Amino acid sequence: MASRVDALADAYTRHVGLPWDRGLAPPQRVWFAVYPKDEERRLRYKVEAFQLATTDPKGAGKKWVLVDLTDSFARWLDGEKYRESYFKNPKMMAPKLPRFLDFAAGEVVAAAEAQGADEDTVVAVLGVASLFGFVQVSDLVPRVVSRLTGRLLVFFPGSREGNVYKLLDAREGWNYLATPITAFDDGSAP
Repeated sequence: MASRVDALADAYTRHVGLPWDRGLAPPQRVWFAVYPKDEERRLRYKVEAFQLATTDPKGAGKKWVLVDLTDSFARWLDGEKYRESYFKNPKMMAPKLPRFLDFAAGEVVAAAEAQGADEDTVVAVLGVASLFGFVQVSDLVPRVVSRLTGRLLVFFPGSREGNVYKLLDAREGWNYLATPITAFDDGSAP
């Protein structure tokens, strides 16, 4: 029996192989690959299946850029002048978190630009769970997709009901008009 991540990769393969409409607005070019949070390690192990589905000339024949945000907070904090003060008093960091949001969005866009992303590219973002508690994915996605011409694929550990997404199933969800890709193509992520 195939795992939920295998089923998600199959659903993605079908989705990425469909014809791409070039006239979509930025929010319509966002895909959320929704999977249960406890499947994060398995998804990371199988992320190459998503890349192959994207780049296979007999399939979608598109370009692929993978950006892992898992360590982005550490990279940002390392560059902060007052980082030692933040360790002593973490509340001092709260007003600076919008700068981290800009940093994380900049990392995604910079990686896409460095690899020549264009309208035939899927820019895949992994590691959004590591943003939890610092910034919200709902704030990150619009900042990134508005600067890309291809598709933005967000690997999303959590759940969704309709257009309401819940990262890690841990907070109130937000309504976003991304195209969901789920293991069973029915909106669920059991």
